[in-house]
Amino acid sequence: MNLSILSGCGLFAGIPAARIPALLHSLGAYEKRFAKGQPIYRVGDIAHALCIVLSGSVTIERDDAWGNKSILDHLPPGAVFAEVYACVPDTPMMVSAVAAEPGEVLFLPASQLLAPAPHENKDHDTLLRSLLDVAARKNLTLTRKIFHTTPKSLRGRLLSYLSAQAVQSGSDAFDIPFDRQQLADYLNADRSALSAELSKMQRDGLITFRKNHFVLHRSETRDMEQTATD
Repeated sequence: MNLSILSGCGLFAGIPAARIPALLHSLGAYEKRFAKGQPIYRVGDIAHALCIVLSGSVTIERDDAWGNKSILDHLPPGAVFAEVYACVPDTPMMVSAVAAEPGEVLFLPASQLLAPAPHENKDHDTLLRSLLDVAARKNLTLTRKIFHTTPKSLRGRLLSYLSAQAVQSGSDAFDIPFDRQQLADYLNADRSALSAELSKMQRDGLITFRKNHFVLHRSETRDMEQTATD
């Protein structure tokens, strides 16, 4: 088990790495390996355990009855998912969790996690407090998704998303975690239209990009915004 990943996971904040294996054993945690594209949870499943990405990455997706896909999030190693569904018994999942690349996922059964902790197991109490923090941060992630998909124009959605990525990275040059299809799904856009709009934004001097590496040109962005309002 990769203790460096788990000790960096917010769910285990305040718990020494050396004590994590014993805590996981007491909770009945187990690992599973998934191939690229393999579902971990599907829409309609009952999540009996919350999950932590140990290796690879996972996308959280929503498919409607007509097969239209929307990507809600992309999760790297150390990320937690399905925690809300695991804590609300018998509630069918409204999203799917899919392995974006080969990797391992750790499952923590909710029945053990939410059971009263033994008096001598303070780490269990710490874990429950951290679970609330993880859930709150996940809510912020979903709020960002709403912000990025609210603009009516595709350019507006791209500007919102890329601006947020620049803030998160602390630089106007950054890599995004999505390929073109995943980015289109995340922004609820057609892939061809998205690629065409990115090319237009590059010609207009708003951005430069190569694959998933982007550079924002803020002075050009301000000039175009000013021109649009004049």
